[in-house]
This record gives sequence, structure tokens and C-alpha cells, in this order.
Amino acid sequence: MATDTQTSRTVAEKFVERLGRQDPDGIQELFAEEIDWYVPGRAALTWTGRRTRREEVAPYFTTMWPHFAPGRSKVALERVIVNGGDVVLLAAWTHTVVATGKEFTTPAAIHLMVEDNRIVRMHLYEDTLTVDKAFNAD
Repeated sequence: MATDTQTSRTVAEKFVERLGRQDPDGIQELFAEEIDWYVPGRAALTWTGRRTRREEVAPYFTTMWPHFAPGRSKVALERVIVNGGDVVLLAAWTHTVVATGKEFTTPAAIHLMVEDNRIVRMHLYEDTLTVDKAFNAD
């Protein structure tokens, strides 16, 4: 079923708002039961990879967030592009890795697809080399 642009924008705004509050359960409830989720990265970063079920969404965030120093992350949402059920969030974020003390900044794009008021797809595009270097102690 096709989703109108306003519905998709509303769902995306809820996603961004709950992300900003670090509300993993609230984010998870925005997703459909079956999802197409992809976050690139090497296997050592255990939150990366594919997910296919709603119940895998909250653990993504609760696994990833503790690796970043509390109060030191910054997110700059630069643009939201919506066309029907497709939403693209363009941003840049800065985090400090707890284990290494290294700060990194990466541009990012998140592609969400909304159907029936639920997110059915979330693909993240970011500078994975920069992220990987920040997690290496050398």
C-alpha cells in the first residue's frame, strides 16, 4: 500500500525525536514486525549488520550507545527529504568512543521506507572507515 508523504514525514519525525531522547523501545515501536535493516561495519562492531524483526531494533541501540561517551555525542540533522513512503535523513554526527577516547565525525544518510504507518526499511550510510579507526586503539 502506498504511503503519502505527510504520513512518512510524521513517522520520520517521531523516529528522530525518539532517537534524540535515546528511547530504544519508543524507536522500536515505530517499526513493522518484518523489516529490512542494514548498518554497515565490520563484525567486531556487534551492532552492525542486518536485522529482519522489530524486536531486534531496541537491542541495536542498547548495544551501540554504551560504546559512546555520555554527553559527548552531537547530531546535526541537515535535511529531511520525503517522497511518498521514502524518507532520507541527511545528518552528521560526532561521537567519542569510550574504549579509545577518540572522537570522530561522520556524515550520514538514513533511508527509511514507511508503509502502513510503520518503518519497514532502515539503511544507514556513513563513513565506516572513520568509525572503524575511532574504535582502534593504535
